[in-house]
Amino acid sequence: MPVKIRLQRHGKKGKPFYWIVAADARAKRDGRFLEKLGIYNPNTNPATIEVNVDNSVKWLQNGAQPTDTAKAILSYKGVMLKKHLAGGVAKGALTEEQAEEKFNAWLAEKEAKINAKKDGLTKAQEEAKAVALAAEKEVNEKRNAVAVEEEAPVEEATEAVAEEATEAVVEETAAEEAPAVEEAPATEEAPAEEAAPEAEASAEETKEEAAE
Repeated sequence: MPVKIRLQRHGKKGKPFYWIVAADARAKRDGRFLEKLGIYNPNTNPATIEVNVDNSVKWLQNGAQPTDTAKAILSYKGVMLKKHLAGGVAKGALTEEQAEEKFNAWLAEKEAKINAKKDGLTKAQEEAKAVALAAEKEVNEKRNAVAVEEEAPVEEATEAVAEEATEAVVEETAAEEAPAVEEAPATEEAPAEEAAPEAEASAEETKEEAAE
């Protein structure tokens, strides 16, 4: 029975994820399978890949043929390397300890690269966030400046109206007080006019007394 290692689609529309399975080559893509070997989720960054390395190597050694995509994923996780090292052990070129040491060294290097990529993505996200915040701050400052410029003419017009109203009140007050100042002398002169007849009467009485 020919066996293929391939991807089986799962997930919802627009956001698929995949199982890595060993299945009969004649079976439907998303049909029955012989063994689930791992998962592949391209919706994350970087993509999430989990593979049972030892079981995958066994299927490959038994003649299973991976599709191009499945082979790339298996190679990414070191399955193809471990199969190659196992072949060296079988031929006597390497001991199992040496093969395991080489594989672990490769895994450590691969893990370091993946972590570096994650750190780079995190840094890029933080920088993008900082740029977005700076741009938003600049936009808010421009809006505030425009709002202040729009309010300034209104305040100046209000002050001008207030000044005009104050001047009008002052003018009205001055107009009302002016007659009172002009009438004051007339009020003071009235007693003088009244006092004049009394002086004349006193003069006539003095003349009459002198004649007697």
